[in-house]
Amino acid sequence: MCGIFGFAASEESSFDRSSTHSLLDRFFLLSESRGKDACGLALSYQDEITVLKRPVRARELVQSKEYKSLVNTFQKNLIGEPSSPGSLVLVGHARMVTNGSEETHENNQPVIKDGMVCLHNGIIVNDAELWDQFPALQRNYEVDTEVLNSLVGYYRGTGLGFVEATRSTFAHLQGANSIILLADDINGLVMASTNGSLFFAKSEAGSELAFASEKYILQMVIQHQTIKDLFTNSPIVQVLPGDGYALSLDTMDLSRFRLSEDKVYHNLLPSRDSVQTIQDLVDARPKSDSRPIYNPEVAQVKLAENDRLIAGINEAVSHFRRCTCCLLPETFPFIEYDEKGVCNYCRTYRQLEFKGEKTLQKLAGSYRSRSDQPDCLVALSGGRDSSFGIHYIKNVLNMNPVAYTYDWGMVTDLARRNISRLCGQMGIEHILISADIRKKRKNIRRNVSAWLKRPHLGTVPLFMAGDKQFFYFANMLKKQMELPVVFFNMNRLEQTDFKVGFCNINEVGQKEEKHYALSATNQIRMAFFYALQYAKNPAFINRSLIDTVFAFFSYYMIPKDFETLYDYVPWIEKDVDDVLINEYDWEVAADTESTWRIGDGTAPFYNYIYYMMAGFTENDTFRSNQIREGLIDRETALTLVERDNQPRYDSIRWYCEIIGIDFLETLRVINGAPRLFAI
Repeated sequence: MCGIFGFAASEESSFDRSSTHSLLDRFFLLSESRGKDACGLALSYQDEITVLKRPVRARELVQSKEYKSLVNTFQKNLIGEPSSPGSLVLVGHARMVTNGSEETHENNQPVIKDGMVCLHNGIIVNDAELWDQFPALQRNYEVDTEVLNSLVGYYRGTGLGFVEATRSTFAHLQGANSIILLADDINGLVMASTNGSLFFAKSEAGSELAFASEKYILQMVIQHQTIKDLFTNSPIVQVLPGDGYALSLDTMDLSRFRLSEDKVYHNLLPSRDSVQTIQDLVDARPKSDSRPIYNPEVAQVKLAENDRLIAGINEAVSHFRRCTCCLLPETFPFIEYDEKGVCNYCRTYRQLEFKGEKTLQKLAGSYRSRSDQPDCLVALSGGRDSSFGIHYIKNVLNMNPVAYTYDWGMVTDLARRNISRLCGQMGIEHILISADIRKKRKNIRRNVSAWLKRPHLGTVPLFMAGDKQFFYFANMLKKQMELPVVFFNMNRLEQTDFKVGFCNINEVGQKEEKHYALSATNQIRMAFFYALQYAKNPAFINRSLIDTVFAFFSYYMIPKDFETLYDYVPWIEKDVDDVLINEYDWEVAADTESTWRIGDGTAPFYNYIYYMMAGFTENDTFRSNQIREGLIDRETALTLVERDNQPRYDSIRWYCEIIGIDFLETLRVINGAPRLFAI
């Protein structure tokens, strides 16, 4: 999920060492797209490995005095010994935070432990179990990478070589994981990947090696003026799923090994004549945390009061008039009932027509790679529809997908772990485009805070504006990777027309074959609606405005040239859940029995608003569509809606804390907002 990169050169290398600073900057700025929460580097030369890491994005680090001072000093030392320059290694990391806060120095990459420096891309989803399985190992940090260092150290302590210890460690790891590993007593490094998210190029002379998490990033780096002459005709090689490579800095020999085989690899990596030291330039700056303090005792009392209000809401909702065919209630925008009690949404509904599996197989055949090369890009949010979709594309269509995730700060850790499980088990390369998550969350806070000043159901979608650029970046990646097709796996049963309905836009019977679209007339109506709301509530005119406009453009206006799995084959809830849970050990949420929307950190919050103010949520529309398709009976659907519409307090509290607003005060304001019904 993060970005790792590096460059190694032997003593005989013709690399212009005065270009070290420029090359490192290039790596950092290109890799920043993989993670903007923190970054770090390790510089290895002669008898020392120096590590610098900070909880800032790469572009901030490369402008910092400490970074410039360190790299300039390192570069001068390289230039100052022309008679015996020695080998050098530059490695770096752009982090998107998963396990362990970036404000804790030890959690950031590179991770240092047991005389080793590890740069890790991915999530070890079973790290907690491994600490229990190996009680002799001492855990000091929160980051999951620590268990990898500890296990390699443990196996080295039993007499295994560096490569064998790495392979023995990977035998225990679950998830999609790619690493670069250095040790203070080894004159070389190991790189390995369970899912193919690592690429390298060796120079024509064989004295230099460059590597990165993405092929495109590496392509851009080796075309940089500092090294392009060295890599003129050098092919880029993928570290295939389950592969590892050992690089000897004495000879620059690159030896491939399999992570799962029993073969013993002796002497792939030479020991150093003298043991290196690892210098960690610890960040001594004071940390600040402006997030509201959560008091569980006070919260327990307040939530007990809140539950009494919820009971009143439930009672009122139970008396709603609902469509006699589906479940849509009387508070639904533009709803009308005929003399039989059937709503206009049911009367105008058109049964889904599927293009069929044969057509899908034919389509896949036209794109399917005849080699091991990627043949499609598949959007993977970590939710159930996209997770099942990539399983189907890989295992049923026999394609070779690359998974793509746009992380805007509301992809939950649960979703990230599930992504890691899927990509690791299927050996699928995963490309993550990370937004500036701190900035995105500030934008969310600005819009939520503005909304709380003047609650209106039509402006709730502003909370989700930050994720809409995933269309834009999908198009970008398709071009960069020269892939013929992009698969999105949206499910038409999940369409939620009421969100634009609360903007006074009537979409009854208008969707037809459109997934994410509004007519030109309705786009203009929406623009006027929001302009009016901004005028009535100037708090919405804040720094998030540019991001919101970009979201509107990405969502409604850019071309969406992609295929959708569920346009061809039906979506069957039980089949989806069974495959994910039983075949991939897919993780479910603790605060709901549903598997829907559990990877989206925003959904529990906005659904709470819709339920408190309108008496229904997305669950009502989803189950109503299932009823219309004959997938579920009305009585069962109503029972599920009543269950799933109840507040998910743990998830709502996480949302409030992560964007920096007070949980209990936010509930109080929502509870007091104008309702479309009486209680």
